[in-house]
Amino acid sequence: MNALLVLLLLQQPTLIGKRAVVYTTADSSALRLSPDTLSFQPAAAISEGQVYVFADPRRTFQTMIGIGGALTDAAAETFAKLPAAQQDSLLAAYYSTDRGIGYTLARTNINSCDFSSASYTYVTDGDKTLASFNIAPDLRFKIPLIKRALAASGNRMKLFASPWSPPAYMKDNNDMLHGGHLRAEYREAWALYYTKFVEQYRRAGVPVWAITIQNEPMATQTWESCIYQPEDERDFLRDYLGPVMARRGLKDVNIIVWDHNRDLIVQRAQTIFDDPKAAPYAWGIGFHWYEDWSGGTQMYDNVALVHTLYPAKHLIFTEGTPANFDSTAYGRWNLGEAYGRSMIHDFNSGAEAWTDWNILLDEKGGPNHVGNFCFAPIHADTRTGRLIYTNSYYYIGHFSKFIRPGARRIAVAPSRSMLLATGFVNPDGTVAIVVMNPTAKASDYHIRIGTAAVTVPSRPHSIQTVVF
Repeated sequence: MNALLVLLLLQQPTLIGKRAVVYTTADSSALRLSPDTLSFQPAAAISEGQVYVFADPRRTFQTMIGIGGALTDAAAETFAKLPAAQQDSLLAAYYSTDRGIGYTLARTNINSCDFSSASYTYVTDGDKTLASFNIAPDLRFKIPLIKRALAASGNRMKLFASPWSPPAYMKDNNDMLHGGHLRAEYREAWALYYTKFVEQYRRAGVPVWAITIQNEPMATQTWESCIYQPEDERDFLRDYLGPVMARRGLKDVNIIVWDHNRDLIVQRAQTIFDDPKAAPYAWGIGFHWYEDWSGGTQMYDNVALVHTLYPAKHLIFTEGTPANFDSTAYGRWNLGEAYGRSMIHDFNSGAEAWTDWNILLDEKGGPNHVGNFCFAPIHADTRTGRLIYTNSYYYIGHFSKFIRPGARRIAVAPSRSMLLATGFVNPDGTVAIVVMNPTAKASDYHIRIGTAAVTVPSRPHSIQTVVF
C-alpha cells in the first residue's frame, strides 16, 4: 500500500490551512468542471442551522476498479465518420486525465446489439463446431476504436464484453431478436463461443478483462435478446461456461452474472452465489438502472443488500442511459443528474466500477437497427463533424477524473437530504468528495473532517468535486 495512504489511514492529520480545489458544474451557468481554490479553517461548533458534509478518510470500504463507457458498433461507426482532429479531440476528452475525464473502463458487444447497424454473428449459420468463427465484423470499425481508446488511456483501460444474443440457430425461436432461449444442445458450443471471442480479440491486440453471460437476461426485446431464468444462468455458468473457460486457459478472464436491473438482483445473486459449484466461477454481478423507467424509483438498497450478503463478490454497474433521444434536448439538465444520483448511490451501496452506455452517438441518437435511439454524453453531427457535449459528460467526469483506480471509498455523510455525497481516497493520498445538489435551492455546506472544515457554496442543480 502507498505510504501516504497508510499514513492517512492510521491518523487524521489536521487540514487547517490546507488548500482544497472545488470543481463545479452548474445549471444556468457556464461552469463545467470549473475549478476554484478554497482553504480549510478551524471547524466551528456544530450548528443546527448549518448544512454539513461529514467525512472521515480513515474509514475505508471498497476499492475502485474504474469508470467508463461502452465502445459499441454505433460509437465506432460514428467515430469513423469524424474528421481526424475531432477523433483526437474525442479520445482526449474521454481518456486523458489532463485534458479529459480519464476513463479507465469500457464495455463492448459480442455479436450485434441494438446499437449496431445490422444483426450479425461471427459464425456461419448452423456451425455447431464453430469452425467458421471469425471476428471480421469487428475489424472494420470497433476494434480500431477500442485500440485507440486503449492507447489514449495509457493502456490502463479494462475492457469487458457482453452478448445480446447467441446466433439464431442456437435458440429455440430461431431468431436473434425477440427473446427466446438457448437450446440445450448448443450450451457447450455457446460456451466455447466466448472463449473464441476472447482469444481472437487478444490476437488482434485487444485484451479482454471480463465477460458477462448475457445482457438483460430477463428482457424480451425487439432487438437482440435471450432469456435466462436464474437457474438457467446458474447451470450454464456451472456446467458449461466456467469449465470451458478454465479448460481453454482463460481463468484470468472474470465472469460477471446478471447484467440487468437492480430490481431482481438479490434473487439472481442468491441463486448463483449460493450454489457451491457455480459460485467459484462468478467473479461478480453486474446491474443496470432501467427498473425506474415505468415511473418508479431506483432500487439502490437491493445493490447494498447483495454487497452485505456476498461481500467477496464484486459489484459493477454495467449499463445506463438516461432517456430516449430528442435532438432538441441536448441541454436538458436532468440527463446529467440521472448519472450523478445513480453513481453516488451505487458507490455508497458497494459498487466498485461504473459503466455508461455508448460513449458517442450521431445526430439521430444512433446508428441503431431497431430505432431504439438514445442519448450519449457526447454526440457527433456527422454532417458537419461537430461534437456536441451534453451535461452528462461533465457529471460523469466529476467522478472519473478525480476518483482513480485503486481508490478506496471513505465514510461521507451529508446532514441534509437536499445533498447527495460520496468520497474516495486515491492511492496517492488525495481525497475526492463529490457533492450533488439536485434541488432548486442554493446553499452553502461545510465539509468537516476532524477539527477542520471548508465552506463550499452550492448552486441550484449542481455537482461539485472537492479535492485535497
